[in-house]
Amino acid sequence: MQIESLYKIYQQFPSVQTDTRKLKSGDIFFALKGDNFNGNEFAKQAIETGASYAVIDEAAYEIPGKTFLVDDVLSALQQLAKHHRQKFTIPFIAITGSNGKTTTKELIHAVLSSSFKTYTTDGNLNNHIGVPITILKIKADAELAVIEMGANHQKEIASYCEYAMPTHGLITNCGKAHLEGFGGVDGVKKGKGELFDYLRNNNGTAFIMWDYDYLHEMSNGLSNVIKYGTIDASIEGTISQSEPFLAVNITKGASTGIIKTQLVGEYNFPNVLAAVTLGKHFGVSDEKIKASIENYTPSNSRSQLIEKDSNKIILDAYNANPSSMKLAIENFAKIHATNKVLMLGAMAELGEESISEHNAIVELIKKNNWANVVLVGGDFLKIDHPYISFPNAMEAKVWLQQQHFENTHLLIKGSRSMQMEKVLSN
Repeated sequence: MQIESLYKIYQQFPSVQTDTRKLKSGDIFFALKGDNFNGNEFAKQAIETGASYAVIDEAAYEIPGKTFLVDDVLSALQQLAKHHRQKFTIPFIAITGSNGKTTTKELIHAVLSSSFKTYTTDGNLNNHIGVPITILKIKADAELAVIEMGANHQKEIASYCEYAMPTHGLITNCGKAHLEGFGGVDGVKKGKGELFDYLRNNNGTAFIMWDYDYLHEMSNGLSNVIKYGTIDASIEGTISQSEPFLAVNITKGASTGIIKTQLVGEYNFPNVLAAVTLGKHFGVSDEKIKASIENYTPSNSRSQLIEKDSNKIILDAYNANPSSMKLAIENFAKIHATNKVLMLGAMAELGEESISEHNAIVELIKKNNWANVVLVGGDFLKIDHPYISFPNAMEAKVWLQQQHFENTHLLIKGSRSMQMEKVLSN
């Protein structure tokens, strides 16, 4: 009953916010708690700023007629999202994986929104707060929804599925990411596989990159499987060009011909195939699929190609783990250029594997010749290597400004916590 009462308020004021700094007039403020803050303390400020209601879980902060008291604000947010989700009979597509989630989500959204009213996750708001907020932003005119799900421990994806209730799902890949929380690569597969578990139990449809053997195994028992890849799949393709931008030739299942993307790196090949596959499945025309992918421009420091004076910079600093770092370095090594500079920030959340994984990256770097290599922060500071080293991105930035590079290619990559994009800040 309590959620139904809250839902009636939400129907009147269908916009939720958890941050008073971003609050708009009429928003419902959810007073979440964190390790270092108590959102209940901001309820009064939220109301004064223009919030229609504040949802709180401590009676001491009640304001008559302006607050809604619940047992737990986060739980109420998630239950409200589920209540809203149950009003829809449209396809809900969930996307998870170790690498490429956000790019894949953006490509799929670009393709599907060319023909349908499609709602999707803003940026990478893909956690226990972002997923319910995404669901609550979906309006009655929705024809499709695309929900990104991030996770760093087991049971997390399963919990999102409880209120997102996906009808379709896609796991981009399972790699060495968040090893600390998942407890190794097998734990990653188990955690990401919770999406397939939900689809299996609810007669859902899974889209599967058939080149990855482990996804065959993980998809066992799913009654509805649609395959994409380079062989034995409904949608097949090959890489026709990899620099400066990726071009993909769709050889089976769609008549798009060669799709010339604005994405850097061969590692985006499966992401493009996924977008083509979902476009075909939901009846988007080949022409719109091709145009949507070709017009998509990456942002947020994800595989961005930046041309600055005579230099070309690949900025891929949104995140990093051993799998994505390896792919980025190998892709950069293939680029035809004489002066190549690596500027790599340390990788986070690797637990007891961290030192060995950073050592493995150093060994990979040694296999190629580089004009310069700069390793920044974290566990790169704890291992022996022959390269330039700095404790943080700001000091690496000073070094870069002193070099006055010309006609140079640079790869800048690192975990979010390293903020490697600051190397390029003015």
